[in-house]
Amino acid sequence: MRQETADWRAQVDAVDATLIDGWQSGFPVAERPFETVAADVGVDETEALERVQRLHDEGIVRRFGPVLNPPVIGSSTLAAVKAPDDRFEAIAAVINGYDQVNHNYARDHEWNMWFVVTAASKERRDEIVAEIEERTGCTVLVLPMLTDFYIDLEFPVVNTDRFARESLAETDVSATRISERAAADLTPLDRRVLLETQEGFPLTATPYGDVAEAVGAPVTDVLDSVERLREDGCIKRIGCVVNHLVTGFDANCMVVWDVPNEELDDRGVSVGRLPYVTLCYHRPRRPEQDWGYNLFTMIHGREQAAVDEKVDELAGEHLPYDHERLYSTETLKQTGAHYEALVDGDDT
Repeated sequence: MRQETADWRAQVDAVDATLIDGWQSGFPVAERPFETVAADVGVDETEALERVQRLHDEGIVRRFGPVLNPPVIGSSTLAAVKAPDDRFEAIAAVINGYDQVNHNYARDHEWNMWFVVTAASKERRDEIVAEIEERTGCTVLVLPMLTDFYIDLEFPVVNTDRFARESLAETDVSATRISERAAADLTPLDRRVLLETQEGFPLTATPYGDVAEAVGAPVTDVLDSVERLREDGCIKRIGCVVNHLVTGFDANCMVVWDVPNEELDDRGVSVGRLPYVTLCYHRPRRPEQDWGYNLFTMIHGREQAAVDEKVDELAGEHLPYDHERLYSTETLKQTGAHYEALVDGDDT
């Protein structure tokens, strides 16, 4: 189902385009970072800030700041339920009521509600899943990521591309095993910085200084913490997080595949390199719940017919296996990963 948007292109000029497409990563870790951004786009610091604020207010940029890496920081899983039509909205309200649920989509499938649960520990994550089962009366399909082949929703949008990665240069793709338990060694300051910035940076000339004041630490220590979190993989990138729905990439299909286990890594790496595949990862089969798929791919496109053509190409040339296409029909919730009490290690 196509989600109609306003003519967002009429709202951006060449400077806005450079901010949107050029600053999805690489945001400076410095006391006055917008000085560098402003110099790059050819305006002064005040105007650069005003433009980013306007792009945020208009919904083109969802937030500006760090993109966290949930499997490194804590424990995350994709999950799904079969929500009856007459209780769909009520079940969505229960699931969306958890701060630890950061994405929830309706999809055209028997498993029709798909959401992500992210918590500071596997134990708390599993508690939330159990609570959702009890409160909704729905069995939850739990599908944690086991291998990351390619995941990075940084992509240019001010263009006429049909698919999200079409204009990008070839990127590194590999089979990276993912633990269900946090792998990061976080200091108390790291925890406070992550909590303070998980919803984005304050849009001021001195965002790191503002964060430092909020967490009660010197700004130099906060800058060091952010650098360390980025180097350790807790922060994937820092910059604009674009709203792909508003910017026209609203024909989004999750395709699930039944790939022989012995071929999974080779197929996953190969498919992850394709310029129209925006996500590619391995999740477990759940035969006891009649779920036999182990490779997930996402295609973000502007038109469903074009996306279907690419899925046909995947099936014909790269993944000649049983598969199903789960189109997103409604966005029920979409935020960044959220940690409630990561500071004291009890994400409640």
